[in-house]
Amino acid sequence: MAEDIIRKLPFSAIAEQSLLGSILIDPQSITQVADMIASEDFYLEEHKQIYLAMHGLFMTNSQIDIVTLIDELVKKGIYSKSGGEEYIKIIAQTVPNALNVRDYAKIVKDKSVLRQLIRMSDEISDMAYSEQDEVSGILETAQNRLYAIAQGKESKSFRHIREVITDVYAHLNQLVTDPSSAQGTSTGFSSLDRVLAGMGNSDLVIVGARPGMGKTSFCLNIGTNVAKATKKAVAIFSLEMSAEQLVNRVISSEALIDSYALRTGELKPEQWDHIAQASSALSGCDILIDDTPGITVSAMKAKLRRVNNLGLVIIDYLQLMQSDKRIENRTQEVSEMSRALKIMAKELNVPVICCSQLSRTTEGRTNKRPMPSDLRESGSIEQDADVIIFLYRDEVYQQNQNGEPVPSDTEQNIAEIIIAKNRHGATDTVKVGWTGRYTRFRDIVDESKLPQ
Repeated sequence: MAEDIIRKLPFSAIAEQSLLGSILIDPQSITQVADMIASEDFYLEEHKQIYLAMHGLFMTNSQIDIVTLIDELVKKGIYSKSGGEEYIKIIAQTVPNALNVRDYAKIVKDKSVLRQLIRMSDEISDMAYSEQDEVSGILETAQNRLYAIAQGKESKSFRHIREVITDVYAHLNQLVTDPSSAQGTSTGFSSLDRVLAGMGNSDLVIVGARPGMGKTSFCLNIGTNVAKATKKAVAIFSLEMSAEQLVNRVISSEALIDSYALRTGELKPEQWDHIAQASSALSGCDILIDDTPGITVSAMKAKLRRVNNLGLVIIDYLQLMQSDKRIENRTQEVSEMSRALKIMAKELNVPVICCSQLSRTTEGRTNKRPMPSDLRESGSIEQDADVIIFLYRDEVYQQNQNGEPVPSDTEQNIAEIIIAKNRHGATDTVKVGWTGRYTRFRDIVDESKLPQ
């Protein structure tokens, strides 16, 4: 009968023993499973300590064998001077070789994931039964925990530094063999990438500018560059413009067609060919657009978790979002959202670019270049962001004697990308070309190649 069944936490003692035995036979095999297994994945406490001891020996370039392992465990107080030798010998004899070490590690990991799911289910069940929290909060907690488990990030305990050092070693070896992997996600603008070294995974990048400076176009240019170069999905949340308006801008930029001509339909026959070529290329990119107005961070996360091979998230723009919590003070509400966006970037482990409005204080200054304090309803935006970028084009403020904007004499103008904050390196200002009729930013060195 069902009520007579005694539930036991899933684990496989033989798989844990076989994994440890494989490392005893071939110490180098520990590098094959370091990306799969942590000490907390072992169910039996003794096996956790044996694995940690093996890590310690490996990181100090000491030989891993029965004698050295027992000595290490005795030093740590796991075994007495006379104990443990028989069990270590049993582990060493569990498998004939280390050929299947990753298979053993997968079994251990799978059992660990099942135990995490059981713990999570119990905790969520207790929260639901207690009825002490908001339903939306319980759902958000459940989604976050389940996503963390699915991404292999759920952990209830500390990670020992030895395990982390192993990961660092593996990363350093990768950098030696593939130096380009040191770069984050490239923006497609070489001058900007030289300062940022690309956008790092889990980075929250704030792009601020006064109206008319081209912040939406700038982010769309980056999104298109990333989608083309990485073949990963780029998710765009457009809270201001419709999906059709957004795609019109992208086509204008990629096909080099005047955006006004696209809006009015006054197109020449040869321009249709350019549109067809650009549309074909864009259709092959994994660009996803959501134009839901007033979307919340939790709604974004729910949608993004279902996206496979996600590489970048773009949000246009912060002040049009809604908070999951109703807060009377709008500054605090925006601050709450900026913190939630940073947490989302970390959970998804991809760069998140978010446009932000600037206050009018820039208009009253002689030097109208923005600074972090100009971020509208800034609150904690400056604190939460890993990178803050401002766009500035001097031509916007150039006026004639009648106070009217001076028309540009050239097809392209110079735009300044002001890197006001860079958590990973230096701040600087780089210059790029801006072609307004194509809503396109480009490296200045490439501007001469634009067709006239």
